[in-house]
Amino acid sequence: MTVTALLVSHDGVRWLPAVLAGLLDQQRRPDRILAVDTGSTDDSVALLTDSLGPDSVLSHPGSFPEAVAHAVELIDTEWVWLLHDDANPHPDALAELLSAAESRGADIAGPKLREWPSLRRLLELGVTISGAGRRETGLERGEYDQGQHDEIREVLAVNTAGMLVRRSVLVELGGFDPQLPVFGNDIDFGWRATRAGHTAIVVPQAVVFHAEAATRGARRTPLTGQHGHIAERRAAIYTLLVNTPGRNLAWQWLRLVFGSLVRVLGFLLARAPRLAGDEIVALAGIHAHPGRIRTGRRARRDLGDPRSPRLKKLMAPWWLPARHGIDFVTDVGTAVVNQGRDAAERRRATRMAESGTHETGPTPDDADELAADSSVIARLVTNPTALATVALVLFALWGAREALGPLTGGALSPAPETAGSWWRLITEGWHEIGQGTDAPSPAYLLPLAVLGTILLGSATAAVSAVFLLAIPVAGWGAWRFGRVVAELGSGQPASRLILGWGAAAWAAVPAASGAWGQGRLGFIVAAALLPWLAHAAIGFFEPGIDRRWRAGWRTGLLLALLTAFTPGAWVFGVLLALVALGLVLGFAPAIARRRTVWGPVLVAVLVPPLLLLPGAVGMLGNDVSALFLEAGRVMAKPGTVDLLAGRLPGPSAPQWIGLLLVPVAIVALLRSRTRLAVVGCWLVVALASVETLVLSRVTIDLPAGATRPGLGFTLMVIQGALIVAVVIAGHGLWASFSGANFSLRQPLAALMVACAVIVPVGGLGWWVIDGDNLLHRPGESEVPAYMAQAAEEGAGHGVLMLHGDIESGFTWRVHREDGITLGEDEVLALTGPDKKLDAQVSELLSAPTPELTKQLPEQGIDYVVMPAPADGQVAATLDAATGMVQASSSDRRTRAWQFEKGAPDDAVEGDAPAWHPFLLAWQVIALLVVIVLCGPSRKEQA
Repeated sequence: MTVTALLVSHDGVRWLPAVLAGLLDQQRRPDRILAVDTGSTDDSVALLTDSLGPDSVLSHPGSFPEAVAHAVELIDTEWVWLLHDDANPHPDALAELLSAAESRGADIAGPKLREWPSLRRLLELGVTISGAGRRETGLERGEYDQGQHDEIREVLAVNTAGMLVRRSVLVELGGFDPQLPVFGNDIDFGWRATRAGHTAIVVPQAVVFHAEAATRGARRTPLTGQHGHIAERRAAIYTLLVNTPGRNLAWQWLRLVFGSLVRVLGFLLARAPRLAGDEIVALAGIHAHPGRIRTGRRARRDLGDPRSPRLKKLMAPWWLPARHGIDFVTDVGTAVVNQGRDAAERRRATRMAESGTHETGPTPDDADELAADSSVIARLVTNPTALATVALVLFALWGAREALGPLTGGALSPAPETAGSWWRLITEGWHEIGQGTDAPSPAYLLPLAVLGTILLGSATAAVSAVFLLAIPVAGWGAWRFGRVVAELGSGQPASRLILGWGAAAWAAVPAASGAWGQGRLGFIVAAALLPWLAHAAIGFFEPGIDRRWRAGWRTGLLLALLTAFTPGAWVFGVLLALVALGLVLGFAPAIARRRTVWGPVLVAVLVPPLLLLPGAVGMLGNDVSALFLEAGRVMAKPGTVDLLAGRLPGPSAPQWIGLLLVPVAIVALLRSRTRLAVVGCWLVVALASVETLVLSRVTIDLPAGATRPGLGFTLMVIQGALIVAVVIAGHGLWASFSGANFSLRQPLAALMVACAVIVPVGGLGWWVIDGDNLLHRPGESEVPAYMAQAAEEGAGHGVLMLHGDIESGFTWRVHREDGITLGEDEVLALTGPDKKLDAQVSELLSAPTPELTKQLPEQGIDYVVMPAPADGQVAATLDAATGMVQASSSDRRTRAWQFEKGAPDDAVEGDAPAWHPFLLAWQVIALLVVIVLCGPSRKEQA
């Protein structure tokens, strides 16, 4: 039997000397040694050339599968022995592999892999994969080699580090899949080989020591990237999806998606956000290229039966993921016990150190993987703050369970079926709504459309995601902002207990205020974004010039996003910037005059109007004050007491719960060390009150009626400033009360703590337990189903809806396509009444003429519907009208008619403003520029 040893190398100079020595010391020397370098930047090529000679070294930049495919064309031996540059073979490894392959009639043989450099721990003896995408070796973690697995057996796959494979099998199967450049190509190859009728065995008598440089992160290449977990997880998902039998594919896909989400949650609970992000990126990367999965499945279609009993026997058992779950629970218990024991040891050591005594005892052994995993788990289980955070998130998600489905009610209109409807509203300057209008679309549709597109084009999912995640995201942002501002304001390390209170208190604002239950989309989005905006604005105080400029761009981008939902945010931002620069100018004029000081602040306040220019210019043809309309339908505005209590008119938590925060924030002024920072918070409250006073005197004259600007943002600012004041003063406030000579201080402190605790607990408790809300699932439309289907065929085919009676008067609207959806309310509110159609409808209800019944279809109306209870006199008039026929409806009390003349398709078409496409192009370019400027520079400036 002839064999070629194929060594693949990439930046492996630290391991190659030992690997080459092990290769040249083989008892059964290979007939030929061939090395392929895939683009090393170190001295690997020179080292290989010196050891093997120039004729035995190839250069082929690319991946491992590409390197093997390139070399196989130059190999004419029966067998190919694959080696990595970090895999050192034992001297008898090749002899044992060849002997076992010949005696067993195998086509693929793999060695026992042991850890290098420890040389004792087992890594792999064959490998398979579970249905969850986990690489299964059948070994315990950290298991040492004591000969307990020294039995030659058939396996699904063996590692390419030491794999002995017939050259004919490599050629037949087309080598390794190029879609698996680093990880998972061995399992995929073994899976395909088994389907094709070939046999793979593991030979424990052959030993290879493997450093696993790519898996352990000891070597980074462009193929692994900086986050190797992404490549590993992507490879596992791809391998399962391209090899799973067709009838099981849907179930396997659901299992992988759900399993990935569970893994994300687990990583987040273990405070490993980078791994959680890697998991999401890997899953999204697979779904972003579905064509690769289809191509891979087509290439494997003719390999053999994917459901053969032999193949099923080699796969991981279905119950194995459950066993891993049990192991996880066991590890949690072990971690808790060890954490308690370690804490006791630390306390004992502290006591001995204080007393000057010493004690000898056993020292810890080397840390292994279990210890590392246990430490992560222990931080979660034994950390009260982590447990409280998890409880708060679960509590918030449970309270927001109503959002697990389509929502409407209160200030929230139903979402359209797809995000494409929002994109049309954004990009089209003429909207076929009502009788057609060129009124601008609201600015908040752009972020919603982007979110809906990410969520597979579902607009309903986008709205549900916002309502479901707003409160947890608000609490998370409050925690991050509170940690920084507490340390700056108090000069002390941040207390997790007080930060947890602040995060919970802020997370309770959108829930207890009634904004969530009233469907005030702008309010809850602003509540989620405001702490992140405040955190970005802290960058204005950075010493580095480049950091301050980046803070300006980031603050401006977040302020623009916030302004899109609550326009009052920009007004407050301008007011706050002027006051802040004025104070700096008064106390430090030399600093205030520096461009690097006032420039970033100016950028932050100018970015929003520049990014929101299309809507702003569109308002010039209407009432400019309409710029201050909050997202959603117009609802009642809060009063003075509501602003202090953090409550909106309508269903909300009791006012007294929110008012408890005010005396606590007043008492916060008593602590002298933090008084300056707390006064700053009260200054923010005063500025918000000034804005409220100004906006309350502004009247927005809309065609639908006059209204006032929304005050939801100022309500949030006041609540946020009060919470920050308490968080800053809370660091040390208890100490200033306790231990004092004045006996009333301790009861006062206890009273303030009780009031503070009631604010988040009472607000969130009301929301989850007794919270009333106006949200509900979209009900059945008043428009008969067949009319709604006809209306969806084109905007020109509308249904005239009549409500009321002769005594009280009639109102009317035209139902087009799928009705009025989120984002279209603001467009209609800016559209003036159609006086011609008003007159025609009045004539229709009183004395319809044949001319009129021919004119109304030209207005894009096919049907007339009077929902129950229909006025009998008007119904009789329409029954007798020439040019109209009665139409059917599901409700007998609802009356419907159809015009004999059909409406033209272009009845409500119109021309968009000439400037609209140019402003859209400007918006896209400006957005890209701002996003780029938000990123870090290559070199920090001093």
